[in-house]
Amino acid sequence: MAKQTSKKKPVKGAAPLPSSAPEKHVRPSWDEYFIEIMHAAAKRATCDRGRSGSVIAKDRQVLATGYVGSPPGQPHCDEVGHEMHKVINDDGVISEHCIRTIHAEQNVLMQAAKGGVSVEGATLYCQMTPCYVCAKLIVAAGIKRVVSFRDYQRGEKSKALFAKAGVQYDLVHSDTERY
Repeated sequence: MAKQTSKKKPVKGAAPLPSSAPEKHVRPSWDEYFIEIMHAAAKRATCDRGRSGSVIAKDRQVLATGYVGSPPGQPHCDEVGHEMHKVINDDGVISEHCIRTIHAEQNVLMQAAKGGVSVEGATLYCQMTPCYVCAKLIVAAGIKRVVSFRDYQRGEKSKALFAKAGVQYDLVHSDTERY
């Protein structure tokens, strides 16, 4: 008697079978790990001009996460549009900024404060070099290291402040975030 074999159709969306020689798993560094969490937090952002996230970590533990969004109970840009404000920069260039939302770096500091979590000596991970206001808050909170995924077009004053205050600043990618 001949053995019957059935030809099964592949299931749509099913993952392919692993090859006989699977690739070796490489664990991310701690910085890479916290940056991935930062990118996940950014998905909660409610302003399409800057969907950024931020993470504060210490001793290889997440202390708080934050993202760009309106204050609690207030309308979001994604719902009602931007609240634009014109700013004259040091170089005389006029730029427009949405002021409806709280920056991710401000939000992560507030989340830690609301929970009574000290961030003294911690590392803050962010999408781009923090603005000058955020940089001052970071220094005042006692953060000792800032890791930015990208540079910010107007981040020079922030980097200078970090240097003066003894805050280590590390830039992951040298390209500049512009918006």
